[in-house]
Amino acid sequence: MKQNEFGVTLDRNGYAPSILQAEADGCFLCGRNGTEDRLDRHEVFGGAYRQRSKELGLWVELCHHAHHIFGPAAVHNDRQTDLALKQEAQRVAMDVYGWDTAEFIARFGRNYLD
Repeated sequence: MKQNEFGVTLDRNGYAPSILQAEADGCFLCGRNGTEDRLDRHEVFGGAYRQRSKELGLWVELCHHAHHIFGPAAVHNDRQTDLALKQEAQRVAMDVYGWDTAEFIARFGRNYLD
């Protein structure tokens, strides 16, 4: 099996376990379990950083309609929700991986905490 640079085994889709959600069994934002609104994996840093997000566990489960795609506060519709998620991911990644701000910027292009 493939591993990331920290020796964590990736699943068959290239995902490390989430470092933001210990148990990916509910929506990161509301905690619902997906029975009413299915859950989607959301890579916190997309675009050029999507693969890196997957490999470093910087992803969360979100309710498909309400919090991922369509709802007014969905991460793809609401800048504040998106920014709050990126800030939390940056804090956790820096703590888990022992990075300073400069190392985070080198990996993800910018600092979301300022």
